[in-house]
Amino acid sequence: MLSSLSCRQCFPGRGRNSAFLWGPRQTGKTTLLQVLFPRAPFYDLLRPDEYERLARNPHLLREEIAAEGLVRNLPAFGRFLEAAAFSNGGIVNSAAIARECGVSAPTVRQYFEILSDTLVGRFLPAFRRRPKRRVILAPKFYFFDLSLANHFLRRSAIRARSESFGHAFEHLLFQELSAHRHYSGLEYDLAYWRTASGYEVDFILGAGEVAIEVKGRPAHSGDTRGLSAFLEEQPKARAFIVSTDPRPRRMGKITVLPWRLFLDRLWCNKIVR
Repeated sequence: MLSSLSCRQCFPGRGRNSAFLWGPRQTGKTTLLQVLFPRAPFYDLLRPDEYERLARNPHLLREEIAAEGLVRNLPAFGRFLEAAAFSNGGIVNSAAIARECGVSAPTVRQYFEILSDTLVGRFLPAFRRRPKRRVILAPKFYFFDLSLANHFLRRSAIRARSESFGHAFEHLLFQELSAHRHYSGLEYDLAYWRTASGYEVDFILGAGEVAIEVKGRPAHSGDTRGLSAFLEEQPKARAFIVSTDPRPRRMGKITVLPWRLFLDRLWCNKIVR
């Protein structure tokens, strides 16, 4: 077991940035973190009671963040959480959220960083490699669990094929892709692509090798616009529509995959090579 002194000697450059500590189970990772950061708030989401406590009462996150002194204006932070939930999975518009919450845009960006640093959510950056079109550069933001957004929006049920279902379906695929890029050890880049003229692809993997559009319903020809535009810039990319279609099919250069089949292929490393 490492002592507190030896831990600090091994990690002398600890800063304010987030990090992911990777390693086998039962090797002392949790003990190491508690020694290195004895005053930091600690959430063990592997404990069912802890996960359920936070999932059932998301306002506890707001209270505990306030208790740690991370924010000074708790009412404004509460309004921010509701605004962030409303735009969950959307492009971050700090100026618009700032006007709604009555704070400055830099404060909104700080609030998002707090959510990211405490693992309450994560950013999805914009894909910006060798753009031929003018592209949107602001990131998207996803809560780590859709139940948080549902709580802040007071949304108890999501109907199939509704707009909310489409957003939730996209959220599911984002979580699966995020988990796969880590647990597979491939650590490929994960981004989205949107042009100023409105063409958009939900997820871009790696350096543009894979493009994925997500639809919470069966796909139709109109769903190929964004992928087709992306293929004009990245002609060697493999393009997929992940949907509720009952069977795989082709739409020109684009492969339509039922979502379960897509996830099977993803976790067998057949999507990202």
